[in-house]
Amino acid sequence: MLKTNLFIISIVLLLVGCGEESIAITANKGVDNFTKPFQTEILEAINQARSQPRDCHDGLGLVGPSNPLILNNQLYDSAYEHSNDLAQSNTFSHKGSGREYDITGYNKGRESLFYERIESHGYLDYKIVGENIAGGQKTVKEVMKAWLNSPDHCTNIMNPSYTEVGIAIVVNPNSEYGIYWTQNFGG
Repeated sequence: MLKTNLFIISIVLLLVGCGEESIAITANKGVDNFTKPFQTEILEAINQARSQPRDCHDGLGLVGPSNPLILNNQLYDSAYEHSNDLAQSNTFSHKGSGREYDITGYNKGRESLFYERIESHGYLDYKIVGENIAGGQKTVKEVMKAWLNSPDHCTNIMNPSYTEVGIAIVVNPNSEYGIYWTQNFGG
């Protein structure tokens, strides 16, 4: 018990000393206590990016600003399923692995597609959905920089048709990337 308390105190002191909390350090918090605080931080970063005109280098030129997004639990559930599948199956694709952690695909007997995961979690009355994934970035700042520097990911972030987002992060230190990020967008 003393070792556990000292470990927790060490982590707290380490986090207090850091300017930006590293995902790898907080992996011991558990899924709900881990992802939820970062959802707000990532949502703020997304909405900050959407608040100003931006060229995503996708051929559309300057786009935005776009209205802020709000969090949606169904989109979070689908994002979590995918981040968890990527982390546990040690794969990296918008397609699910088709294995046990890709619940939507496993139930269909094949790899899942992003919109199937979104629909399987009850997000049905939509006009548009999209997905961004990332792997290996240790901070919100790093992952947002990567997404905004990628034309397709930036286009998703800036798309004015999106009104909601679900964001999930799963850590598996025994996988290739260690940290897996998924954003599922809907409108």
